[in-house]
Amino acid sequence: MQLDIPMTDFPEFLQFHVNTYVEVFVDWINAVLGGPIHSISSLVLWLMIYVEKFLLWLPWWLIIIVVFLAGWRRLSFYSGLAFALMLVCVGAFGYWELMIYTLAIVLASVVISLIVGIPIGILMAYSPFAQTVVKPILDFMQTMPSMVYLIPAMIFFGMGKVPAVFATTVYAIPPVIRLTDLGIRQVSNEMVEAATSFGSSSWDILTKVQLPQALPAIMTGINQTTMMALSMVVIASMVGAKGLGMEVLISMNRIDVGRGFEAGLGIVIMAVIIDRLSQGLAQRYKIPD
Repeated sequence: MQLDIPMTDFPEFLQFHVNTYVEVFVDWINAVLGGPIHSISSLVLWLMIYVEKFLLWLPWWLIIIVVFLAGWRRLSFYSGLAFALMLVCVGAFGYWELMIYTLAIVLASVVISLIVGIPIGILMAYSPFAQTVVKPILDFMQTMPSMVYLIPAMIFFGMGKVPAVFATTVYAIPPVIRLTDLGIRQVSNEMVEAATSFGSSSWDILTKVQLPQALPAIMTGINQTTMMALSMVVIASMVGAKGLGMEVLISMNRIDVGRGFEAGLGIVIMAVIIDRLSQGLAQRYKIPD
């Protein structure tokens, strides 16, 4: 006896779609929070404009010298020299200005991530309820495909720099939240009890005991957040953000291997320099065993 319905087909009466509810929710957010969203958009755009203006105002040779000195001081002379030569390569490719645009997006996203993420991490460390609520949200944010973040970014902020910063921030913020929470929780109870016995307030314990002790973990979180923000530059270009990511996207559309290689190499150079310098800064605050 043959069945009319193939056993591989999922039954229609069990199918359920949430797309309608999501659209209603988004419309509700636009209607209720349209004013605050516009204010946030204006603030982020103002931040982006001034960061870009400042970075473009700096002479190219001054930026290279600063990177060289930072690499020399944090790592070694040869590391600083290598970083300087890498930046010279980016300029030689003709991508200096695009690199600055990309750096502005990364810096703005990281600053916003730190302003929002570190307080949330502190709250999670102090409140088991907050940790129970926030942890699944962070898991969701880290497992969601990064390209999906562009959809709400475009809905709320349109096209351009602001949605790029928004999507990058949402994608990059989980590490700094998790590692701030972890760093504070790893502070020994003996230190906290000793500070309490000397009459320190909760604020003093947080700012003078727990945060300094948790600083290595927080710096690692900042490093990871920065690298994740940089990994979003190509995807952020899909909403009209200028930078090296836009060059990669254009080269993919035109199947221009050489152009894509140069732009991709520029992103790799930025990633290597930022990663090594931020790791060197994190090592500075590492507590010896």
